[in-house]
Amino acid sequence: MGRAEARRAQQQRGARRAPRERAKGKGSAGKPTGIRRFFTWKKILGTFLGLILLGMGALIALYFYVEEPDPNADALKQSNVYKYSDGSVMAQDGKLNRQILPISKIPSDVQTAFIAIENKSFYKDSGVDLKGIARGVWNTATGKGKAGGSTITQQYVKNFYLTQDQTATRKLKELVISLKVDQRMEKPDILAGYLNTNFYGRNAYGIQAAAQAYYGVDAENLTLEQGAYLAAVLQAPSQYDWATAGENGKRLVMVRFNAVLDNMVEMGKLDAAKRKEMKFQEPIKPKAAPGMEGQKGYLVQAADAELKKQTGMTDAELKAGGWEITLNIDPKKQAELEKAVQDELESKLDRKGRAVDGAVQAGATSVDPKTGAVVAMYGGTGLSDQWASNALRTDYQPGSTFKPIVLASALENKATTQDGKPITPNTLYDGTSKRPVVGSKVPFNPQNQDDKDYGDPMMTVQSATNSSVNSVYAQMIVDTKPQNVKTTGLALGMQDRPGWPADQPAMALGTMSANTLEMAGVYATLDSHGKKITPTVIKSAVHADREYKPVRPVGDQAISRETADTVTKVLTGVVEDGSGKAVKSSSYEAAGKTGTTEKNVAAWFTGYTPELVTVVAMFGTDPTSHEQVSLTGTAGGGRAGGSSFPAAIWKAYTLAALKGQKTGDFDLEEAKMGPTQTPTRSNSPSNTPSQTPSTPVYTPPTQNSPDPGTSKPVDPTGSATKSPDPTKTPTKTPTKTPDPPVVPPNQVPQP
Repeated sequence: MGRAEARRAQQQRGARRAPRERAKGKGSAGKPTGIRRFFTWKKILGTFLGLILLGMGALIALYFYVEEPDPNADALKQSNVYKYSDGSVMAQDGKLNRQILPISKIPSDVQTAFIAIENKSFYKDSGVDLKGIARGVWNTATGKGKAGGSTITQQYVKNFYLTQDQTATRKLKELVISLKVDQRMEKPDILAGYLNTNFYGRNAYGIQAAAQAYYGVDAENLTLEQGAYLAAVLQAPSQYDWATAGENGKRLVMVRFNAVLDNMVEMGKLDAAKRKEMKFQEPIKPKAAPGMEGQKGYLVQAADAELKKQTGMTDAELKAGGWEITLNIDPKKQAELEKAVQDELESKLDRKGRAVDGAVQAGATSVDPKTGAVVAMYGGTGLSDQWASNALRTDYQPGSTFKPIVLASALENKATTQDGKPITPNTLYDGTSKRPVVGSKVPFNPQNQDDKDYGDPMMTVQSATNSSVNSVYAQMIVDTKPQNVKTTGLALGMQDRPGWPADQPAMALGTMSANTLEMAGVYATLDSHGKKITPTVIKSAVHADREYKPVRPVGDQAISRETADTVTKVLTGVVEDGSGKAVKSSSYEAAGKTGTTEKNVAAWFTGYTPELVTVVAMFGTDPTSHEQVSLTGTAGGGRAGGSSFPAAIWKAYTLAALKGQKTGDFDLEEAKMGPTQTPTRSNSPSNTPSQTPSTPVYTPPTQNSPDPGTSKPVDPTGSATKSPDPTKTPTKTPTKTPDPPVVPPNQVPQP
């Protein structure tokens, strides 16, 4: 073949190949066409490498740009100043509880405990853990928790040089400074700085202060078990402090405590056999910081809790200081509340000579119903005796003080009885003790106090409220539907905590948990004609670098005015003719409700005038085991119900707090008592409420027995009195019926 023929053959092959190449996305020149021109593997790889180089360049530039700063304001901590409502200084936490220790003063196994739970690669990393950061970012993005991954070096840098703010800028600075600090400082010195700058709770900064606060020893004498707990508590001091932690907090801190020791075994720093022998060592009781004696420490606790809730701050951020916090606490009313507790309870107790008295704890909250301001609060005998405020504790039930919420829900939802009659204060119910409820999927037959039958058997809702009759309110909650009652309770200000039995008729007897602050909000809402009142401790809070958004104390209508006023009208009857008559006075018009829980472990009186709402509670708490114990026998008396010491404290305080103040009567024009009905006398209890009126009216026998929990007779004159006519509004003649205990489903209370 000649050259000319070979050239023609080559051209023919090229012509045949061109269509195939164009079909694969290449043009006539053999180049990609369409979208393939922009996304080739070479371009994607080049872009990726370019971004990496760009990021590395930015980090290098940032590394040289960011200088290692001076210690921050937290390391040179300021104080928080707390003031009363009149501007006078109440307390100041300016004395920093910290003592810097060299690493040689901290036991090596305690050092390892912190490393095991916080940063196992501490001695190998360069101050940052990129895998940990990536894992933390991924957890945040996928909803598995906040971004973590900070090394011990990073946490030291954050504590000593930076702030606690969760911003991208602060985090970037933290990374760069951590790299520099790791190059400049030895690892043991970084660890010492970390252990000395952390906030451990109990006003303890640094491991030396923490060792003293939690175990009463110097840091150099800490055992590994004690060090493991301190390492565990560090993540959330207020939640994990064993003295104040709830069940969930104790569970979580034990998970971390065990993780500390298990991780040490995994790291080869603890023998597995020795690990099995180790047990948790419970910390000692907290002690009040200087200047926090008496009620001041409790008031600071309440203010701090509200401030953190409104700002989202952590304990460490709050303790960094710089806040000027003015409380709503009126110093005069506060003094009167403290005096009332002292005169009506503490002066009668023999805490050392009588075991029951040693278990008695009292808590109280007083609120202005027009503004929502918490004007006085009693938390206990002092932080050294009782660390957590009794006014804020939520480990006890409110008992029969919950019954007005059942009535409010029945009225608000226009509920009817089993035979279709509207529920009003004059509606008739069967007051037979242990009467099985009708219409409930959950069987329940609660016993009345002292197993007493009321009404023979029919009685009005007003009379049942006066005498706090369990059987009537158990049926009423079934008629209203428990879920509706729970909705009303939440609308009025109660909190939806674990254990609230939304479908149980026993809920009518107050089987959920509550504290005096939220119950004060519930009754303040009733007092304010149904407008939602949220009790507020803080009047104002100012900080140079942070903003405080105050609570909205007066909200919208939670329930109708008609419902609120009707419940208030009924509760004035409790004071005039029922279990709350111990607080009756010609100096004010009052409404209220007693409450006593099963086995008499708690007793409440919640009462209000048009000017003031106050909730007083007593709790039986074993000072050693912290278990709930009975109040029966307090001050050498009998059963300590809500009508005893709590009512006495309430009356003494209210008279003193309102002294010199013009008091008025409730404006209850919209209260609707419902049509009058007449109870029927019957020889046998009825299992279904009947509302057929008939005559004659049955009057229960008078009761002149001593008031349980006191040695005073109900009627000091000894004269017999008759029960009020249910067809009339409550009379002024006092009669006494002790308030009944709360019973869980299918249990009979102890008389």
